[in-house]
Amino acid sequence: MEPMAIWLFVFVALYWGYCIFWGIKGALWSRTASDYFVAGRSVSMWVFILAATATSFSGWTFVGHPGLIYVDGFQYAYASFYSITIPFTGMMFLKRQWMIGKRWGYITPGEMFADYFRTDSIRILILIVALIFAVPYLGIQLRASGFLFNVLTDGALGVTVGMWLLSLVVLFYVALGGLRAVAYVDAAQAVMLMVGILVIGVVAMYYVGSWADFTHGIAALAEWDVATGGAAETSPGMTPAGQSGYVAIPGVIQWVGAGAQAQGGAWTGIMNLSYMFALMGIMAAPSFSMWAFSNNDPRPFAPQQTWMSPLGVGFLMMVFLAIQGMSGHILGGNTELAKDIYDPQYEEQLGEYRDLFEERSDAVLQRGLIATHNPELSPEEVEQRIEAGLQALENGEDPREAGWVDLVKDAGGDSELVPQLVSMLSTVAPWLAGLLAVAALAAMQSTGAAYMSTTSGMFTRDLLRRYIMPNASHRAQVTAGRIFVAILIFAALMVATFTTDALVLLGGLATAMGTQMWVPLAAICFLPWLTRQGVVTGLIVGVIAVLLTENIGINLLGAFGVDLPWGRWPLTLHSAAWGVLLNFLVAVSISAFTQNEEDRKHRMTFHSFLREHASLPAEKRHLIPLGWIVVIVWFFFAMGPGAVIGNWLFGDPNNPDTWWVFGMPSIWVWQLIWWVLGIAMMWFLCYRLEMSTVPQKEVQVLYDEDAGTHMDVSRP
Repeated sequence: MEPMAIWLFVFVALYWGYCIFWGIKGALWSRTASDYFVAGRSVSMWVFILAATATSFSGWTFVGHPGLIYVDGFQYAYASFYSITIPFTGMMFLKRQWMIGKRWGYITPGEMFADYFRTDSIRILILIVALIFAVPYLGIQLRASGFLFNVLTDGALGVTVGMWLLSLVVLFYVALGGLRAVAYVDAAQAVMLMVGILVIGVVAMYYVGSWADFTHGIAALAEWDVATGGAAETSPGMTPAGQSGYVAIPGVIQWVGAGAQAQGGAWTGIMNLSYMFALMGIMAAPSFSMWAFSNNDPRPFAPQQTWMSPLGVGFLMMVFLAIQGMSGHILGGNTELAKDIYDPQYEEQLGEYRDLFEERSDAVLQRGLIATHNPELSPEEVEQRIEAGLQALENGEDPREAGWVDLVKDAGGDSELVPQLVSMLSTVAPWLAGLLAVAALAAMQSTGAAYMSTTSGMFTRDLLRRYIMPNASHRAQVTAGRIFVAILIFAALMVATFTTDALVLLGGLATAMGTQMWVPLAAICFLPWLTRQGVVTGLIVGVIAVLLTENIGINLLGAFGVDLPWGRWPLTLHSAAWGVLLNFLVAVSISAFTQNEEDRKHRMTFHSFLREHASLPAEKRHLIPLGWIVVIVWFFFAMGPGAVIGNWLFGDPNNPDTWWVFGMPSIWVWQLIWWVLGIAMMWFLCYRLEMSTVPQKEVQVLYDEDAGTHMDVSRP
């Protein structure tokens, strides 16, 4: 057995031991339904900060995000702003949900919304949204873990077999220990995720050579893209402004029927902004309502939403994930660059770029995967292989025989980048490669475990206890919760096993569905004039709109002979944005005609309580208009339509002699500046506007089924 495989199994065993320990300990603590489903409302401050971070940033951040930066360049790197926009949703809603849950003793969001709107229809809708969110999202994470171990064991462990085996321990500790076990395991997973991102970024930069080699390699890549007109198969193409898609977003919006038809890449300013709406659905999802209920007080919210996520994870994403993604080209991950340097069909286009291009391409050609995958070779032997590869190119032969590797054509594209970066250490530092592999596994399982636990709680409380066993004991509820966990993970594994082609399409629905919860959350936290009829109808319309702007819904209608005049993400607007816009418009329109004084009086019971406990003090109310201005300006310029300025503000992206004012592409500098401003925005909102601070007035508990407190006369 290879040394890396041995270390891999050693670290997996240690990691599993930790998970099993907390599963058993959580089971010993779970005496009541509240203990099991919301950790007895006693999750500690630092455990929540880490656990919420792990749940927000899953294996997609660890593996998929740098892979898409590799494929699409810095135009996709605007997605790194979800380190700010995900906690932005938490800042809007978590504190107020915690206050409502504490006062009236809610365990699930279905209970909260059903009481607020006085209808069970929204309870069922939330169950549907939670199920659509949880099963495909969990399936993607589980399949990704199987794929990772398949790559790192050189195929010794099949994807499907690995996926099922790796899921057993997740099933054990989640089903046994409930949300408390998930929280403590997630806390460790958050640390592993962040350390893994940092170390892999450092490893990538080490093999690239130096910062100068890295920046020169990006320059060579962009020059090649411009010189060839973005014609290579792996290039995002030239933007409508004639700039390389690797270092520029393709405009504010493109009037196309589907995002894939956009010129120069799909990531326009509107696309990036609407994609952030989709990812904001993570903390709007029903599962995060239960995370809010699990806290003893709101103290963890502000530091998680300001420092841990925007600052800590944001720094790793903005810097180290960008390094990982772009190093894929510099390390020889894409042979199109090397081939096209010597391709006769590009002779005329290269023209005046030839000399400068070959000078800058040293970093690309001298430090390919020849060296990184063969650390035992001397520098002279590496040079010989490089020369052989170049000779093969000039002779029209396949350069891969000399050691070149094309991730896009040979090994699965964007999903293969991080596993290959990890596997580069398999010979020189097998223990580190094994540790990083387990960090990736932890990242993939962190989100899935949380959604398994919380969704099982919703099915137990909102389905079983509400309709089938209204007098179910605490023991019966805990047992049912464990059964539902097993059913959920089995459903996710079946989906991941038998719908591999559609799995990504299903996963694309998950966060977009979560975003549709923005309207019900806005109603219960801020807008008492939104009625039951408006919110329920809007939520239904939003879900349908998401389906009809995603491939799965379009293909389903096509199977019945209905051809829609648009494709996925029309006008480069994400399905989440289409859904939430129609959702809100319908909710407002219907609410205008369905006002009822008795229902409004009931809803004001909640809002009067929130105004008494969560309103901003009079001496700070003058800051509210400033808060609105800051938020609108940041979203518009950081990654929205105004982000096109970042293409050229710090230099011409098509002119390597002027574009590196700060030694980096203008688009990257723009992203870093607005990342810092985003941290300042979150500090201002969370602390100065007190959106996530502890309320000054203590919340009186009116209903607590564990303590036998029943004081709320307005509760249905």
